[in-house]
Amino acid sequence: MVGAMRSETVDVLVIGGGAAGLNAALVLSRARRRVLVVDSGEPRNAPAHQVHGFISRDGTPPAELLATGRAEVESYGGRVEAGEVRAVRRDGGEFDVELADRVVRARRLIVATGLRDELPEVPGLRERWGQDVLHCPYCHAWEVRDQRFGVLGWQQGAVHQALLVRQWSDDVVFFAETLDDDSRAKLIARGVRIVDGAVGGLEVAGDELRGVRLADGTVEALTVLFVPPRFVPNDALLTGLGCERGDDGWVRVDQGGLTSVPGVWAVGNVVDPRAQVVNAAAAGGKAAIAVNGDLVEADLLEVAR
Repeated sequence: MVGAMRSETVDVLVIGGGAAGLNAALVLSRARRRVLVVDSGEPRNAPAHQVHGFISRDGTPPAELLATGRAEVESYGGRVEAGEVRAVRRDGGEFDVELADRVVRARRLIVATGLRDELPEVPGLRERWGQDVLHCPYCHAWEVRDQRFGVLGWQQGAVHQALLVRQWSDDVVFFAETLDDDSRAKLIARGVRIVDGAVGGLEVAGDELRGVRLADGTVEALTVLFVPPRFVPNDALLTGLGCERGDDGWVRVDQGGLTSVPGVWAVGNVVDPRAQVVNAAAAGGKAAIAVNGDLVEADLLEVAR
């Protein structure tokens, strides 16, 4: 970034063009702020066919939802640009943001870079992700209800997920490499069948999941597999700016999304692994209102000088 020329100044630069980032940009554009959204084009829910749990948008394909959001932002004068933020440097109370072709000066930042799902190393699993290998029952379970479910017990939280998905199917099998007595008792009480042993891979035929193959070669027939991923936040920009983490290891924000660094807000899955699309959009709206208020105060101070 050394020696690079600033090409422009915006009130708010939003990093990430998912539901959180776009809704923040929408509210700020309607507030007549100069807004630029920079989006890398890699939404977490790209493999999913539909968005659910979002009133009036239930069943909308994710790509369609985002395209509509971009058009709405642009209709109010905001700009949405495909690209990647290479670096951010704080300069006083503002920020220099390095893009591929220029440096943009931003008075405030909203970071909505999301997270990535870390999955177990099971052959074939990543390829089925978002189709018949699923994570969120509130997002997907209705569409596959009453089928035979499997739950991969590879990490903490898997037992809870098995207890949960039992709500959508009477036929649930839990694949357990290790399992304590209390968890085993809960699963049995909930009517979940337990299969002990390591999982070796998936059985797929005709582009459909047909079962899970154990390490010993045994195949358990099923049509849906739930896998709780490990959530890894895409927060390198935030931590690089000095944003503090909470005790849970995630970047800490207040009710409006403000981080510990003045001028930097963070919203959506980058700070909240449990946020669904509707929650992320709402968080973006709250942050936008907080950012606009902060800019109003900054404008008043400038006038007073």
